[in-house]
Amino acid sequence: MNIRGERECRDCGSRWSYYETGSVECPDCGSLKSVGTAERALHTDTHTTLELSRHRARFGEARSTLPPEGIDELKRDLREYVRKRGFVRGGELRRPDSTYLAARELLEAVDVYDRLRDPTDADREYLLTLLAGADDGERPESSAVPESMREARGMAAARTVDEYREDLSAFLDELERRGPESDEPESDESAIGDSVGNTVTVDADPTTTDPTTTDPTTTDSIVNPADRVGPARAVLERLRDRTKRVDALHGDVDPGTADALIEAADALGDYVRTGNVASLDRARDRIDESES
Repeated sequence: MNIRGERECRDCGSRWSYYETGSVECPDCGSLKSVGTAERALHTDTHTTLELSRHRARFGEARSTLPPEGIDELKRDLREYVRKRGFVRGGELRRPDSTYLAARELLEAVDVYDRLRDPTDADREYLLTLLAGADDGERPESSAVPESMREARGMAAARTVDEYREDLSAFLDELERRGPESDEPESDESAIGDSVGNTVTVDADPTTTDPTTTDPTTTDSIVNPADRVGPARAVLERLRDRTKRVDALHGDVDPGTADALIEAADALGDYVRTGNVASLDRARDRIDESES
């Protein structure tokens, strides 16, 4: 949604950023009466943290099965975290960060582990390793994922990419609505109101020598942001199709394939932010890897 992230309290005059706090409540006096002071920007992310220390204390002594009374609470906290998270903050497209990925994988891993009839030591070690490092964005390498648990890695990747794709699609919609960049200065009149031109923010690569060139075969970067939309949508469609196939397999794919999907989404986001054609090529290559 497009919101005014900079707030001013009507009661005490304090100013704060909704993008940072995720709340319209004044941090100084607690008043709910505030007004937005800046232009609207696309925003899908909510300020939140992942805290798993009490779950680690509970599951650290678990053996072959998980304590039933703790599973629902752990899932609830993980779901709440990923539900609040998004990939656009104050008009800036962000990467699928490591903490989000680890939380997604842990959520899937708890489900998979709980369904196993006879979990092995390797299965338990994998789960507890995820639990130990998820709130710091740490998770096992793809080579360390047990065969019986690779479904968790695959479904975490599919669901992360699906959420990222949705936010990226909304970002591209705003970028397309903004239209071509203009060298004409904004008039005072055009700067007032809810201009879609300020809802998203991207960069232009300064290494590009010819700013009028938009053909990826003749330049290293696409300077005009609107010209990045078409190529990005084409790759986004391929990413959608590949994610659907992984989902249809319930995530039961090689962990390296799952990681390639995440890398493809990350590279595509980098292309949209910077116009760097090498990032677009990298996204295509990672999708090809996920299909091999």
